[in-house]
Amino acid sequence: MKLHQTYLSPFPTRVRLVLYAKGIEFEVVEPPGFHGDPNAKGDYLNVNPIGRVPALELDDGKVLPESEVICEYLEEAYPDVPLMPEDPWARAQVRLLSRISDIYLVMAMLPLFNMAATPPKTWDQEKIRRQLSEIGEALDFLEEYVGDKGYAVGTSLTHADGTLVPILLLVDEWLPIFRGPELWQRRPKLERYWREIGNDPICARLIEETRTALQQSMGRT
Repeated sequence: MKLHQTYLSPFPTRVRLVLYAKGIEFEVVEPPGFHGDPNAKGDYLNVNPIGRVPALELDDGKVLPESEVICEYLEEAYPDVPLMPEDPWARAQVRLLSRISDIYLVMAMLPLFNMAATPPKTWDQEKIRRQLSEIGEALDFLEEYVGDKGYAVGTSLTHADGTLVPILLLVDEWLPIFRGPELWQRRPKLERYWREIGNDPICARLIEETRTALQQSMGRT
């Protein structure tokens, strides 16, 4: 099994959480053409015509794109070490947190990701202010629904943690270049979640992988 991915993107991270938690062996393949790489995506488009990461390539050659779909497939194909609660309401909370992250937080941050690839003197300060306001609003949504027992939902690892860990790390370490809102200000549940989720060994591994990739992209290593 191969996971075509980058360590900087938050979307493959949720897939790695599932693979790590379920003890599934896989090979990481980092395709060209992402995160400022001037090389063309080339042959990767033959693997995943959508041209995004991640894509999961099975041993029989089948390829599945889109992180959420991949995670759902792995949950069904490898039911041991379940990462979805049994309770229907708790399962809905997992999906809700992922949806809030993808639709509100990621989409609010995307224009800033794109802007960061251009010289700072060209940055649109009004647009930055608008996006920071939207990011703050999205964080407020997460504050409302995130769990308070050490994990995003309940007392054990779920798919929601794979969604929240990488994007919150990007907010915490990357957003300050735009002098963004303090992540934890007025958000005590998120603060506690972020403080405690690193105690989980799998999440700690994901945080370290993402932090290393982020530091490399910012020229800190």
